[in-house]
Amino acid sequence: MSAIKDRITEDMKQAMRAKQADRLSAIRMLLAAIKQKEIDERIELSDPQVLGIIEKLTKQRKDSISQFEAAGRQDLADKEKAELGVLSAYMPEQADPAEVVDAIEAAIAASGAAGPQDMGKVMAILRASLAGRADIGVVSALVKQRLSKA
Repeated sequence: MSAIKDRITEDMKQAMRAKQADRLSAIRMLLAAIKQKEIDERIELSDPQVLGIIEKLTKQRKDSISQFEAAGRQDLADKEKAELGVLSAYMPEQADPAEVVDAIEAAIAASGAAGPQDMGKVMAILRASLAGRADIGVVSALVKQRLSKA
């Protein structure tokens, strides 16, 4: 069983005991997303898969916040920010930019990438090593830039 999923379940119990309704709501939403994925695929999720779900939900919250703020709905934006805070607590520490660049260089060397056509090989390596620790969209742009110079 996933250690992260166990931690989320324990946090849900603590939020219930402490009567933290907003936190409890966000944790239940996360557990529902995890359970839905497990039921759909008939598997028990591992930590990297759980992190993938958390990453997806985090991205959705960030998008919603910007849309709500643009529409002048600060009340809804604040609710999304609170959920984002709860979700962020389960993410691993983010990799610093120097670490990301080092990982990109190592992945390029490991895959023997020679140009932009090898981007898929490099990204496959990086997705595994940087899962949950860096924005894959940003990493992808950096890889593309680096491979176009090669």
